[in-house]
Amino acid sequence: MSLSNIFAISGSAMSAQTVRLNTIASNMANVDSAASSADQTYRARKPVFSQMMNDSMRERGWGNVKTDNSGAGVGVKIDGIVESDAPLQPRYEPDHPMANDDGYVFYPNVNPMEEMADMMSASRSFQTNVEIMNSAKSMMQKMLTLGQS
Repeated sequence: MSLSNIFAISGSAMSAQTVRLNTIASNMANVDSAASSADQTYRARKPVFSQMMNDSMRERGWGNVKTDNSGAGVGVKIDGIVESDAPLQPRYEPDHPMANDDGYVFYPNVNPMEEMADMMSASRSFQTNVEIMNSAKSMMQKMLTLGQS
């Protein structure tokens, strides 16, 4: 695998983890948002990733990918963001200003502990890819100095 492919793979992984971190931030920001109906309640969002194949990378302008697909799975593609289908949290709070006619207030299906664990995982993955890119950069710089003496 060439160093330029390492940059491409790490770059796509860092983009994916950035989307993941932004989605987590959105979920955490809305963890306590209340609504008077299930239709208006914020639902937790999760990014969906898939493996990026060589031909898909060539279409997106990534250089130096093999034409024989022998290195299939050389990046991460963001397929979209989906809403969680986990049940919402209706709470009986008749004095709440957002309560419906039955006295219920609906809260999002965001699990703060799960979100924090996801955030730590995404952050560590992002940092790992930064370190990979820095190592590849260092190797490229050392290669340039090999011919000098």
